[in-house]
Amino acid sequence: MKTVHLVLAAAVGLACATSAQADVKIGVVLSQTGPAASLGIPEKKTVELFPKQIDGQKIEYIFKDDASDPTTAVKATKELIDSDKVDLVIGSSITPNSMAMLDVIGAGKTPNISLAAGRPIVFPVTGNRVWAFNTPQTTGLMARAVVKNLVAEKVKSVAFIGFDDAYGEDWWNNFSKDAKAAGIQVVASERFNRTATSVTGQILHILSAKPQAVLIAASGTPAALPERELKKVGYKGQIYQTHGVANPDFLRVCGADCNGTIVPVSPGVVAEQLPADSPIKASAMKFATAYEGAYGKNSLSQFSANAWDAITLLEHALPVALKHAKPEDTVAFRAALRNALEGLKDIPGADGIYSMSPTDHNGLDDRAVALTRIENGTWKLMK
Repeated sequence: MKTVHLVLAAAVGLACATSAQADVKIGVVLSQTGPAASLGIPEKKTVELFPKQIDGQKIEYIFKDDASDPTTAVKATKELIDSDKVDLVIGSSITPNSMAMLDVIGAGKTPNISLAAGRPIVFPVTGNRVWAFNTPQTTGLMARAVVKNLVAEKVKSVAFIGFDDAYGEDWWNNFSKDAKAAGIQVVASERFNRTATSVTGQILHILSAKPQAVLIAASGTPAALPERELKKVGYKGQIYQTHGVANPDFLRVCGADCNGTIVPVSPGVVAEQLPADSPIKASAMKFATAYEGAYGKNSLSQFSANAWDAITLLEHALPVALKHAKPEDTVAFRAALRNALEGLKDIPGADGIYSMSPTDHNGLDDRAVALTRIENGTWKLMK
């Protein structure tokens, strides 16, 4: 009798272990501390709203803080893939970290949904990038929107100041190419560190070039530094920022110095202001209602929208993947998830409408751009 009980206990234990192994594990690498914390914090708050079950599968989320540091992001990703045996990795928050993670993602043959906007994270879809996807509008897409507005405003000269890392370089590559094609002269190009406390020298160089407009290619609260300095030295031209600043913390830090600044953002940031016939209105409002319902009015950001769309994609991809592999077979299931993500078509989210392909792991088009002007601490959709 005792032997029977032991056998039954072992069988129950094995069944429970098998059940636990069958759960879908999602690793989440975010910049919750460091210079990019104003990106990572709202992203984590968004992930905390994610469903704990999709298509009958229990979902487990395992969080790692990369401290806004590429080396830490790589270590965290490796731990998630090798030790935690996650089926997919969400993150990182910023382009340098996501770029650094690509080798680990590729080596582990684990799908990755980055929340960073760098175009080189997913383009071209070769090598390790076959496993990488990202939800934000790429720098290339947003750079075109800025240049289109410059042309409409008849701007002929512009200056550029951006982070001296992969984010700033990606913006420079896309923006300078599009500006040149549009006949706009870039009269100055400057860089600064994410942790810099002064950009006076760079701003004085820009001022001496007498540009009609200035684009600041930075993200989070550090992007307020060049803008405040431009206002301090009396610059009167039009200032543009990137979607890397679209959060309440930036508005708070920059204050009145940012009034009038033009910023391309996710439609989700201005969901209520979208026209009724917008193809993104319903999906953007679903995001806005859920997030503001949890965290209060005027809490929306580009980064919460980026994170929201990671689960939007997963909710559509997971049922497809389960038809081809089960979570018990980690290797096969990771590949099935990757293939399912690549096959997604016409999926509406907070950032736009996603249509992935073997050559496009971002899947957004011009409908994903909402051009805004900062007015007294708010984002106002430009008509």
